[in-house]
Amino acid sequence: MKKSCVAITDYLQDDLGPELGILGPGADVVALNAHHEDELKGQVENVEALIVYHTFRITEATLGRLSRCRVIARAGVGYDNLDIESARRHDIPVANVPDYGTEEVADTALGLLLSLTRAISSLNLGLLENRLDWDRGELPEVRRLRGRTLGIVGLGRIGTAMALRAKILGLRVIYYDPYKPHGYDKSLGIERVDSLDQLLNRSFVLSVHCPLTGETRKMLNGAALQKLPRGAFLINTARGGVVENTVIPGLISTGQLSGAGLDVLETEPPPEHHPLIRAWKDPHHPAHHRIIINPHRAFYCDEGILEIREKSARTCLAALLGNPIPNVVNGVP
Repeated sequence: MKKSCVAITDYLQDDLGPELGILGPGADVVALNAHHEDELKGQVENVEALIVYHTFRITEATLGRLSRCRVIARAGVGYDNLDIESARRHDIPVANVPDYGTEEVADTALGLLLSLTRAISSLNLGLLENRLDWDRGELPEVRRLRGRTLGIVGLGRIGTAMALRAKILGLRVIYYDPYKPHGYDKSLGIERVDSLDQLLNRSFVLSVHCPLTGETRKMLNGAALQKLPRGAFLINTARGGVVENTVIPGLISTGQLSGAGLDVLETEPPPEHHPLIRAWKDPHHPAHHRIIINPHRAFYCDEGILEIREKSARTCLAALLGNPIPNVVNGVP
């Protein structure tokens, strides 16, 4: 009996035990370890299921060649690196893993909030760079959190988890999400606002948890961030393209922003000449000690990686067996 071929496009290159354990002996599983879409040519035309991580974007150039594919499993929550409309035209279901990484990303967002507002990272760098002694030296501004306002953009699973964590610290939580039904705020004991401007005007810390879409791309540009109270903080663990990152160093220089914690950037890895990266690496720039950048790892932990691998494999197994596919995002049954 011929085996079904399941290909993993990127990111994984080690032992495929978790996938093989789910898919069983009836499937051949191969990790292509591609770093660009062009490398998929000649390797995916006959696959029956495709597992996609986040290294690059998959477009019509690949989707049009998937003549036997029954499902594309996006091993993650966001799916902006997949042309889901093209997949729909080719009648290929695209499914994500929406319940993956919720706790991890919310924990990272909270950690960035604490590190910035309590100057944890800045104080550590001050000692390392001999700018600060144990009992003297200019201290960074440190803020009390209780009673301050956290504004959340996007109240999905991760945004909700962040709201619950922030409430424990005594933060007042408000959110903007026009797609969330009214009343959800009451069940959480937080406040809904009806416009992005209202959220910006009141947020001491702004935390981004919305997907990247045509509507949200560059939604938080320079003009929007100027609407925050002077001295506010920005946290982004969602998608880099939601924020106009080039304006962040200037906003920190003027005091409009006190700091920014970024797990995501529009281009990853970013070019060295990017204004944000230049300021972050320049010890003489005011933003040097007020920006924290992580390499898009808010989702990561050993347990979480195993979870997403197994759930992605189960999505593929459902398609191969002809069963209903969970979490389809492009409307293909």
